[in-house]
Amino acid sequence: MSYKIILDSCGELPEAYKNDEHFQNVPLGLEVGDYQILDDENFNQKEFLQKVAAYSKCAKSSCPSPEKYMESYRTDAEHVYVVTLSGNLSGSYNSAVLGKNLYHETYGEKDIYVVDSCSASCGETQIALLAQELEEENKYTFEEIVERLEAYKNEMHTYFILDNLETLRKNGRLSAVKAVIASTLSIKPVMGANNEGVIQQLSQAIGMKKGIQKMADIIVNEVSDTASKRLMITHCNCPERAEYTREMLEKRAKWREIMIFDTAGISSMYANDGGIIVTV
Repeated sequence: MSYKIILDSCGELPEAYKNDEHFQNVPLGLEVGDYQILDDENFNQKEFLQKVAAYSKCAKSSCPSPEKYMESYRTDAEHVYVVTLSGNLSGSYNSAVLGKNLYHETYGEKDIYVVDSCSASCGETQIALLAQELEEENKYTFEEIVERLEAYKNEMHTYFILDNLETLRKNGRLSAVKAVIASTLSIKPVMGANNEGVIQQLSQAIGMKKGIQKMADIIVNEVSDTASKRLMITHCNCPERAEYTREMLEKRAKWREIMIFDTAGISSMYANDGGIIVTV
C-alpha cells in the first residue's frame, strides 16, 4: 500500500528523508516582533536566534491553516499519517484534524490518521519513522499501524535541558528574579513531558555538563529495554553538546540506534540557543 507521512515543521527529518516523496513538512509561522517568517527550508537559525535574543518579549508561532493541511492530504497515497507537536504547545493538531474533516467533506473518504505527538521536535520524528518502518514491512493494515503508533506515543519519553532560560522568563513560566538567580548560579533545569504532553521539571544541576549527566541518569532509570530503542537527540546550535549527550547515554546503556539533529525553527524557539532535546 502507498503511504505519505506529514509532519508539522516542529519535527526534524534526517537529510536523506527530506527529498523522499513519502515525507512532507507543513510549516508553522514564526514571529519575533516585526520579523515574520515561515519555518520552512529557508529558515536561518543564526538570524532567528539573534532576533529572539534582542527582542524583549517572547517569540510567537502560528500553526498551519486547516486548508494547508487539507492540501497536503491531496495525494495518490492510500494511507496518510500526520504527526503534530503537542496540543499543549500549539493549535497545530486541531488544525490538522480540521483539515482532515475538510478533506473528507470536499474529496471523500481516505485513510488519514492525525496524531498529537504529546511531544515536539524529534518526538515527532520518532513517530514518523516508526510509521515508515511499519508501512515498509508491508504486513499491517492501516488500522493496525494506527494502533501501534498510538501505543508507541503513550510509551515515548521526552526530555530536555535548557541553557538559556530567557524563553521561560519571557513567556511568564519563570519569574525575572528566579531567572536572574538561575543564570547567575548557572542552574540548568532538566525537564520532561508526560504522555499527555504536559511539561514538568524533573531535576536541576549546576552547569550544562552536570545537567546532561543528570538527564542521562534519569533516562536510563526510566526507559526499559534500551537496546531495542531508537534514541534521538536534537540540539539548538550546539553540536558538541549533542555529542557529549550521546557519549553520556552510550556509557550508561546500549541503544538500537542514535540519531542527532539540529533544531528547525519552532524547536529553536522552544529550546533556545544551547538547548538539548532527547526522545526515546
